[in-house]
Amino acid sequence: MNSGENQESHQSQPQIHQAQPFISKLKPTLYILSFSVLILAVSLSIPKTNYYKLYQLKATLSSNSHPNFLHKFLRFIRPISNQNGPNPISIVTNSSPYCVLWMAPFLSGGGYSSEAWSYILALNSYVKKKNLRFRLSIEQHGDLESLEFWEGLPLEMRNLAIELYETKCRLNETIVVCHSEPGAWYPPLFQTLPCPPTGYGRFKVVIGRTMFETDRVNAEHVKRCNRMDFVWVPTQFHVNSFVQSGVDPLKVVKIVQPVDLEFFDPGKYEPLYLSSVGTLVLGSANENLSLGRPFVFLSIFKWEYRKGWDVLLRSYLKEFSGADDIALYLLTNPYHSDRDFGNKIVEYVEGSDLEKPVNGWARVYVIDDHIAQVDLPRLYKAADAFVLPSRGEGWGRPIVEAMAMSLPVIATNWSGQTEYLTEENSYPLPVDRMSKVNEGPFKGHSWAEPSVHKLQFLMRHVMTDPEKAKVKGRQAREDMMSMFSPDIVAQIVTKNIQQIIDNKV
Repeated sequence: MNSGENQESHQSQPQIHQAQPFISKLKPTLYILSFSVLILAVSLSIPKTNYYKLYQLKATLSSNSHPNFLHKFLRFIRPISNQNGPNPISIVTNSSPYCVLWMAPFLSGGGYSSEAWSYILALNSYVKKKNLRFRLSIEQHGDLESLEFWEGLPLEMRNLAIELYETKCRLNETIVVCHSEPGAWYPPLFQTLPCPPTGYGRFKVVIGRTMFETDRVNAEHVKRCNRMDFVWVPTQFHVNSFVQSGVDPLKVVKIVQPVDLEFFDPGKYEPLYLSSVGTLVLGSANENLSLGRPFVFLSIFKWEYRKGWDVLLRSYLKEFSGADDIALYLLTNPYHSDRDFGNKIVEYVEGSDLEKPVNGWARVYVIDDHIAQVDLPRLYKAADAFVLPSRGEGWGRPIVEAMAMSLPVIATNWSGQTEYLTEENSYPLPVDRMSKVNEGPFKGHSWAEPSVHKLQFLMRHVMTDPEKAKVKGRQAREDMMSMFSPDIVAQIVTKNIQQIIDNKV
């Protein structure tokens, strides 16, 4: 769940599988035999009502030609054992006939992946504690699988993935949650396992879980939302924008996101050594500065215009110089682009009207290597403040994770994050104006233009008054605990599911 993107952009369309026959890619007889045995084994282990799991496995295998892929992917369809002791995996034996099949990009990373995992972890714990009337099952949907992401998950999460993947459900007793952008819903606009997998009408209820980062929902997605029995959105901002766009108000339900406060607990971790992961792309080390570490701003985002990386760089480089004992670390990953972020930053600065200070540029570092999920809390712990001046967010998971880690946060005061940003727990960044989206599938929609000048002021204020900033950071964690703890959100989700069961029995 590289929260890096975290985050939840609908402007990013999942990559399309390359439909080349898997066997034609593998010349050695051994790989052909391995594939045949694998498919046979999986076929025998999956009940007929779950035939779509076999379809997805075939699609996954057919899109990967690396010789080690078969061996690695077996770790998703076979139990992961500890080095010592019994196999920890078992099929759920809850006597309830009802099942919640949660379909999401569990193996992909990114915003929907991290959000879906947060729900599953919360629900799994809550369902077992309360012995509720439904079981959980999961299915990969909506984007390509990433072995790198899978291998970076904690062992407990991988074990849970296998357990829930193997949970058996009967179609007419199953509530399906399609957790993705509406273009992936049945019939999908790109190649992915459809959700619901057999179309509408065969399941008890079908729920769409989605969000948008602009001021509206386009007509095609409104139509897809209205096919659903319910549409779950994370904030009041989305309730308003979906209804105003034409989604049936009786279908739209606000279901906030949980944050794993046990995992994102600042008391549990030592800081990550930033020099081991960051590459200096602007500025230089100044020997005249203090020997202690600099004040560190951290930002996590996908490299796209919506995330406001240009606003962040402009504000930071206008406000600070090489004379300031400060550093900005950017954890980012590609968005329909290459990974040459250092050159992109230099080109942006050279092409702008920014004037290089006498003391040189303030330091900017890029982290473009994958940071495993298990190391994310250590990355937050290494920072003094988090900043994300995005033009629009569905929820803003890295913002919430930073707040759970007691970091002072500066974030744009518009869209999804208005659900939790306050003057007491953060530094809400004012918006100068609204602007039109100029390209992509949401061209013509509007989003926010955060204030460059106010961001300069807030970043300087946080740096010069760190004690006040820490007070806000501590309040942020308290607010996350009181509003978005896994137990609280699991109760909200469970209440909605139980109402569905009661009304549909």
